[in-house]
Amino acid sequence: MTQKSFGGFQPNRKLIGAGLLLGGIGAVAGLMGTVMVGVALATAGRGWVRQLETPPSERAARAMQQARAASQAGLEAWRSGASIN
Repeated sequence: MTQKSFGGFQPNRKLIGAGLLLGGIGAVAGLMGTVMVGVALATAGRGWVRQLETPPSERAARAMQQARAASQAGLEAWRSGASIN
């Protein structure tokens, strides 16, 4: 018997099972597609970073050094301006 009665409500169990199976297959396929896209983007990103003349870590260190120098210069200018007034 493929159908049970729940107070007049009679879902087709075979149809529900087929729907769940197809939904599960679709979810797995979607997850696999997402993983494939992630791998492709990560591989492309690594290749792009390798061909840069300056590594990102060195660029970040240089930018941090420039920011510190600018901050120090601003502080010194503020202090020298505050003593004049």
